Amino acid sequence: MWTADVLALVFITFFLAGFIKGVVGFGLPVVVLAMLVPTLGLKTAIALVVVPAVVTNIWQAIVGGNFREIVRRIWPMLALGCVFVWIGVGFLAGADGRLAAGLLGVLLSVYAAYSLTQAQLQPPRRWEVWLTPLVGALSGFAFGYTGSLMIPGVIYLQALGFKRDMLVQSLGIFFLVMSSVLGLSLSHHDLMPTDTALLSVTALIPMGLGMLIGQRYRHRISEELFRKLFFWALLVAGVYMTLRVII
Repeated sequence: MWTADVLALVFITFFLAGFIKGVVGFGLPVVVLAMLVPTLGLKTAIALVVVPAVVTNIWQAIVGGNFREIVRRIWPMLALGCVFVWIGVGFLAGADGRLAAGLLGVLLSVYAAYSLTQAQLQPPRRWEVWLTPLVGALSGFAFGYTGSLMIPGVIYLQALGFKRDMLVQSLGIFFLVMSSVLGLSLSHHDLMPTDTALLSVTALIPMGLGMLIGQRYRHRISEELFRKLFFWALLVAGVYMTLRVII
């Protein structure tokens, strides 16, 4: 059974994550993991984020008018990603959660540092044919084992040279497919008990409220400053999670 303190933490976390997504358009899973892993552990935090991650990306994946073109280009990434999500969850089920949490901390730190430098990788061009499935496999395993799709999946999609609308839709498709497979794999490995699944569904309420408020304040807040603050906070959280395992 969930205690009142844990329920309050979960609701506050999803409200804040929804608010951030409402303002800058991304960040929900990483915020949830960064805030809940130190208290609830990685396995529970990943299970809680599944339903909100699926729901928030359905519309983003469908809308945009480029669904077929995107899938035609990244289907090897999606296919290998699905397979390796299952493998990653299998490792997570039998692993020490502290080690996986430490790896998550490293991935969040690298992603935050990369984003703060505003670096941009060059398009893979002729390497794309074999690099796309490789990135899918690495991303899938990392997602299944740590709950993070940012490294290398998101960065690779940003490097493919999609226009803004196509990039947004491609991220939605990627997150939707991977999150759906993650939920199925967690259930298969008994890492998503009924009470956790119900709490994940209930978390849609504070998340939705946070997104609505965030969208209302999007034009009243300096988005560039907000993004920088977000990535600095994510960097600190990632370093903290890593040090908890090392020290």
